Amino acid sequence: MPNLEHPAYPAADLLHLESLVPCRESQVSTLLSIFGERQQFSFPSIFIYGHTSSGKTYVMQTLLTTLQLPHVFVNCVEYFTSRLLLEEILIQLQSCSSGTEHTSPVHCDTLNDFVRLFKQAVASQELQDQTLYIVLDRAEQLREMEANILPAFLRLQELTDRNVTVVLLSEIVWELFRPNTGCFEPFTMYFPDYSIGHLQKILSQNHPPEYSADFYAAYINILLGVFYMVCRDLKELQHLAALNFAKYCEPVVRGEANERDTRKLWKNIEPHLKKAMQTVYLREISSSQWERLQHDGGEPGQLKGLSAHTHVELPYYSKFLLIAAYLASYNPVRTDKRFFLKHHGKIRKTNFMKKHEKTSNHLLGPKPFPLDRLLAILYSIVDNRVAPTANIFSQITSLVTLQLLSMVGQNDQLDGPRYKCTVSLDFIRAIAR
Repeated sequence: MPNLEHPAYPAADLLHLESLVPCRESQVSTLLSIFGERQQFSFPSIFIYGHTSSGKTYVMQTLLTTLQLPHVFVNCVEYFTSRLLLEEILIQLQSCSSGTEHTSPVHCDTLNDFVRLFKQAVASQELQDQTLYIVLDRAEQLREMEANILPAFLRLQELTDRNVTVVLLSEIVWELFRPNTGCFEPFTMYFPDYSIGHLQKILSQNHPPEYSADFYAAYINILLGVFYMVCRDLKELQHLAALNFAKYCEPVVRGEANERDTRKLWKNIEPHLKKAMQTVYLREISSSQWERLQHDGGEPGQLKGLSAHTHVELPYYSKFLLIAAYLASYNPVRTDKRFFLKHHGKIRKTNFMKKHEKTSNHLLGPKPFPLDRLLAILYSIVDNRVAPTANIFSQITSLVTLQLLSMVGQNDQLDGPRYKCTVSLDFIRAIAR
């Protein structure tokens, strides 16, 4: 029995729509109830919010396209000023009313011009007989525009005296939108995150035709068992599923196991999924690089550019400052003369070094150091003469802002600020190269 039912739309279209939006049937049913029939006036404005990758944009696009409802879809990040936004809406309206993609340029400087041109654009009989939907994706960008843009869109139906509904899609709640002066309150709707069962159902639909649905569903179950606690982004999980499926199938391709040998398949894929956890969300390497790494059986650290910091671009002296900071954090103060002074004289060996030579400074963690020691090491390791200019000090502040250095203690200490180096040895090696 279909979950979506509405007397204004054909049952075949609703059944097709239901197959396209799995696990979002209740939200689509609510939207259809709000929309009503094509010629009926709908709610003036609808505010839909939810976390990223919860299906807001996809569901709205699929719903309007499948039921062939006249609509305008604009991303507010692409059209980031009020003029660009209003002109893009009018341009798309021209193609809606004429049915062709050839549109003439539109110039719209003010909201009054937009209302006037909007009425002209929807004057055709086709758009007058049914509701027009204006969907503004990433609507939080409207808060950066003029103060009258958001209130005008919320009551556009009243301003234009036309059958139009504005749908705002956002990742933040309505309370962060509401102006201090007050405005028309939209109908708010929440899209919850997908549960693990929903993700299992959605991801299992993409199984390759050469393998059975049960085999691919078992693979998705293993993938979610590893990644669900650290990643619930549907797009990221789809990327990971496509990227690692070939490795999961290797024992079956080689004839070492069949599709039902879940234990062998799990043992084969487990180390590779654990490696993939190091790059979740980061996209530090391309898909081709990751596949080559899996084929060669190497470690992620062997691939150039895999570390999150190895491709960070820093100014010339910032790199030397970071190297100097690392040396100051992990080398004892008593070794500075021996390492950084050309004519340090004869240094007596003591038993102190022998007593502590087994303890690595990397196990003890970074030690704080004063600013003057950092600069002294910097002048020693840089070949050219460096003057203590404001540029050098500003680069130290930038390194603290980037969290490559951390400031220890208060800023108002009498003996000056103290810092710690927070980066790893691999990062310093990459910069030193």
